[in-house]
Amino acid sequence: MSHPHPHRVLRTTTVGAVSATLVAGAAFGLAPAAQAAPAAGPRAASAADARSADVRFVDIPGDGGTVLKANVFTPKGAKPGTTFPSIVLPTSWAMPQIEYVAQAQKLADSGYVVVSYNSRGFWQSGGEIETAGPKDIADASKVIDWTLKNTPADPSKVGMAGVSYGAGISLLTAGHDKRVKAVAAMSGWGDLIDSIYSGRTQHFQAAALLGGAGALTGRPGPELQRTLKDFLGSNLDKEDEMIAWGKKRSPATYLDQINKNGAAIMLGNAWGDTLFPPNQYAKFYERLTGPKRLEFRPGDHATAEATGLLGLPNDTWTSTQRWFDHYLKGADNGIDKEQPVQLKSRSTGGYEGYPDWKSVGPTHKKIEMAGDTTIRANVDSGANGGIAILSNALDQFFKIPPMASVPLLPRRYAGVWQSERYASAQRVRGTAKLHTTLSSTKESGTLVAYLYDVGPLGLGKLVSNAPYTFHGKTPGKPFGVDLELFSTAYDVPAGHKLALVVDTVDPLYIEHNPSGAQLTFSSPEADPSYLSVPLREQ
Repeated sequence: MSHPHPHRVLRTTTVGAVSATLVAGAAFGLAPAAQAAPAAGPRAASAADARSADVRFVDIPGDGGTVLKANVFTPKGAKPGTTFPSIVLPTSWAMPQIEYVAQAQKLADSGYVVVSYNSRGFWQSGGEIETAGPKDIADASKVIDWTLKNTPADPSKVGMAGVSYGAGISLLTAGHDKRVKAVAAMSGWGDLIDSIYSGRTQHFQAAALLGGAGALTGRPGPELQRTLKDFLGSNLDKEDEMIAWGKKRSPATYLDQINKNGAAIMLGNAWGDTLFPPNQYAKFYERLTGPKRLEFRPGDHATAEATGLLGLPNDTWTSTQRWFDHYLKGADNGIDKEQPVQLKSRSTGGYEGYPDWKSVGPTHKKIEMAGDTTIRANVDSGANGGIAILSNALDQFFKIPPMASVPLLPRRYAGVWQSERYASAQRVRGTAKLHTTLSSTKESGTLVAYLYDVGPLGLGKLVSNAPYTFHGKTPGKPFGVDLELFSTAYDVPAGHKLALVVDTVDPLYIEHNPSGAQLTFSSPEADPSYLSVPLREQ
């Protein structure tokens, strides 16, 4: 396969976006830890916690003897011979070991032994960053060994939980260590490739954020450095290697073993997660056969859990404790009898329960893509998915998603197809799907599809988006494209339209459009083009 050269010159928008991404990452990722810091030192912790759980800071030998820095919370006044269920919390990517102090305290106060440890390669823990590789999974088992040997933990009641990286490691461990009976995986991934390489397109800001944060707070090993370099450099010769690397680190790869081990698994994520989009988590959830629960809320990566890390009331952490109370303590709290799929719409703020994922958006309306539409590549039309972490957090807290004036989008660089004006509100739930026939003047290319809620004045609010890249196509020869947009829950008000916009450049993604490329969308009579939009029962 020939190697298409995506544009080497980073546009100012992209540079600005990545700077903002790193700033936002610091705000949403490191802020909870930074603000929790006063309770971090052993002296501060013992003073603050005299009236509740006992805390100590320890070194735990991980795989190969690598030192993992950890803290242990034990219920206050535990009598000799008494045992408690235990919860192991691996830290998030780039986060220090005090990340979970507020939640560990709460869990210990309600009768759990809680062991939180700094994942290998980060901060004071030894080793190099493994990116949830085999050594990380082995570390988690070593931490469980240590917990059972050195705390009053009940060996039959072991749970794991974590945010982001900690979620991924917890799910992977559930497939490799049958002692894990319950998992709460928040803002994690089921499939790493389907997360940051969906539509065969590099999610540039997501990868740059992870790489930058890893280099700032840890020690990336040669394998991670090489993989990131090949990924961000669009080295297609190494594509198979990169996919194999990602598969090894994807819980979905070990799904049969996870199901066989039978842990009760709760998954939580945000609709706008720019690192681990909701689709891949929903697909993973559907294939789990044990006790399971899926929760989706507004926000971006880890923003739905962030306030809980500060010790503030937080729905995701409340569900997490209820999940453990039932599956580790046997509490009859009803969580097993509730609808297992719980969604919070970006528009209403209320929760909706469903028996499974496919029941979320059972009816579909189509936006027809009639006729032929040709657009020129290499220019950002003004439609884009925003800035990683920042834009969807603004949507979460202030209901301000990325916007574009649909009538003013230059039709030379953007294809636009619109629905009729809806007489009643349309409740979009689930995964919109694009089906079209495409031809290009070049053998490689990238397109990005956007779904907008368009008001009476033409202002479009972003409902969803997704990228798609192709290589090795015959110029001028049409081929079929099927693309899933990222899943969401959004209410389109009465009197508004939906618009599908397609262009070729977005600062979130690396694009592969050779200079002068043109893309033509057609709708053959035998195979019409459309966007299918899933709707909740009216």
